[in-house]
Amino acid sequence: MRREITIIGGGLAGLTAAIACAEGGAAVILHEAHRVLGGRARSSAAPYIANDGPHVFYSDGEPWRWMAARGLVQPFRKPTLGEIARARFRYGGRLALTPPWSLVSALTKRKLVAPVDRDFRSWATERFGEEAMRAACGLVGVITFDADPGRLSAAFVWERALRASAPQYPAPRYVVGGWQKVIDRMAGHARGLGVRIETGARVDRLPEDTPVIVATSLEAARTLLGDESLRWESGRAVLLDLGLTRSSKDVFFASDLDEGGFVEQYGLADRTLAPAGHTLAQLELPLRAGETKAQGLARLERLADLSLPGWRERATWRREAVANGRSGALDLPGLSWRDRPAIDRGDGVWLAGDAVAAPGMLSEVSTHSALSAARAALRAVGSPVAA
Repeated sequence: MRREITIIGGGLAGLTAAIACAEGGAAVILHEAHRVLGGRARSSAAPYIANDGPHVFYSDGEPWRWMAARGLVQPFRKPTLGEIARARFRYGGRLALTPPWSLVSALTKRKLVAPVDRDFRSWATERFGEEAMRAACGLVGVITFDADPGRLSAAFVWERALRASAPQYPAPRYVVGGWQKVIDRMAGHARGLGVRIETGARVDRLPEDTPVIVATSLEAARTLLGDESLRWESGRAVLLDLGLTRSSKDVFFASDLDEGGFVEQYGLADRTLAPAGHTLAQLELPLRAGETKAQGLARLERLADLSLPGWRERATWRREAVANGRSGALDLPGLSWRDRPAIDRGDGVWLAGDAVAAPGMLSEVSTHSALSAARAALRAVGSPVAA
């Protein structure tokens, strides 16, 4: 009889772990507290299908390859040259076709290794000058959800700046129908492998008779495991989703190098996300220390004024939110992903999620940690696949 592995959490990390464990020959049961699977990978219901914040997959990472090999992200779209031509950069209060030369020059130094133990502000200013440093901080605002990336580890910020500016054909991929489609495929694939999925099933204490993978937020894991050490720095940003009548004047995306904001017209890359003649735009802006949601939205709406002319008159749907401490790990100077809460918690318990000790950006951390936790759990139940 196959020994069972229990997974707590039905988001991207939990479903990844469930699939990997089932592929390894284990019996798997997954508990999700909500009625709907997905966690932060859920999408809103039609007619405007918006992700929980601006989400995109990067095709140059191992998590994408793992999902694509299982048919979990197909069909998808790549940015076209026409869409890329509608990209803009906000700098000095205006939209431009290209970022400042100082930033372009800095990003050509792709073999340069940034130090872990220095803050990005001092290191990048010393290397490239203040103008390039500030622009780079603005560039990674959408990735860090942090209003002051200059305070973070130079290695952490530099890696993300390089990923976001990769010179090859753009790596972002847009799954047709939004990330909820990915979750639905993952759930279907898991069930096809024999995984038992129970939704609306909140777990208040760990089972004692099976290995357990806790694939929740750090906050939820801290409560469940009674471990106050499960904490890590994360970002805080305001999110704005807009359903709009379509206009040829709207940008495809705008990277706000002044304030770290970001606008992306997902309805241009994927027309299934909005009704005919309409489009979907998703915007994000990191909140400053002490800044309220209303203050952040006022700044973000000024970015919308530049990027989506006349959006107020064209808006047919609007959704606002604040992402507070739920946008992935941020590494301070002297710390790297290896210093985050360990995946292996001992006594047959492992963590998976976007704020634990695994490499990658944002959701990639969830996938990497889930696969690592699954391999360890399979070894615990004696699966030969995990060897």
